[in-house]
Amino acid sequence: MSCLHQEWPEPIVRVQSLFESGLDRIPDRYVKPEKERPVIEPVVEDGVDIPLIDMSDLFSSDPEKIQATREKIGEACRVWGFFQAINHGVPPGLMDQARQSWRDFFHQPMEEKQKYANNPTTYEGYGSRLGVEKDAVLDWSDYYFLHYLPSNLKDHKKWPAQPSYHREVVEQYSGEVVKLGRRLMKVFSSNLGLDENYLQNAFGGEDNGACLRVNFYPKCPQPDLTLGLSSHSDPGGLTILLPDPDVPGLQVRRDNKWITVKPAKHAFIINIGDQIQVLSNAIYKSVEHRVIVNPNLERVSLAFFYNPRGELLIEPAKDLITPQNPAMYQPMTFNEYRLYIRLKGPRGKSQVDSLESSR
Repeated sequence: MSCLHQEWPEPIVRVQSLFESGLDRIPDRYVKPEKERPVIEPVVEDGVDIPLIDMSDLFSSDPEKIQATREKIGEACRVWGFFQAINHGVPPGLMDQARQSWRDFFHQPMEEKQKYANNPTTYEGYGSRLGVEKDAVLDWSDYYFLHYLPSNLKDHKKWPAQPSYHREVVEQYSGEVVKLGRRLMKVFSSNLGLDENYLQNAFGGEDNGACLRVNFYPKCPQPDLTLGLSSHSDPGGLTILLPDPDVPGLQVRRDNKWITVKPAKHAFIINIGDQIQVLSNAIYKSVEHRVIVNPNLERVSLAFFYNPRGELLIEPAKDLITPQNPAMYQPMTFNEYRLYIRLKGPRGKSQVDSLESSR
């Protein structure tokens, strides 16, 4: 998949290096327009938060318990587009180890990290911006992006070699998260009234797309002026986020308000992406979210994107189309779709909304 641009439009500046230089004001390139600036809330306001779902009963032999959990997941997908999952089957120790291994990577010497510097052609590797528009306002974050599936795209040589245990941990962690993604896809399909394998098959079967973006949000001297990640909906299918348990930062948009998610211990934050919105004919909707930054604490999160294969056409499931509910989207491959965010960067829900309005 090519983004048509081989290089970044300006020299790349690592945000971590900016903070470590001791500045007390952020450069103008990171100052958001006033209407986009966050109101920093340290905790969840008024106790409002995304649903918290205990998935342990999905492993039960009791059909009633399984169904009750599936219904909770279905409601969360229809009403929120987000939920937190606990007791999901991924070992807690592995979750901790994966997060720590990436924190260790970002604290490697710069010359070690720069070996993996990325470009806009594939985005694989160590990066500090999305989009290739010259003079764009940037986000206060660095990241690392890598492919896990389909298997022909996975290349361990493009994964960090340091710390020494890193590649082994990332491989094991990614395998466990893929298993979780498979379970969730069956639940989503059944809840939509489709065959339980429908969504997985639409994504390309067992060798679907999957990639990991690890976000590193350095401390920020002026967190009220910028964002770690601008408002967007995820262009892919399903996102399984391992948050930083000690530093809330994710905000979800609901009723034109931003709700700061308070991470539960060893929970994943699950959210619907644009491709499942299309496949479900907007029964499930992707939801805008963004990330705020902190003046005193750095933050690390692991966003695992469970996606369709890039070359497959994605369109509303025919069983969900009726005269009363016609197809809301035209077929498009995921490669075509995600080119938008790779060129322009995160821009709310403008892409999927524009597809809907053009029907």
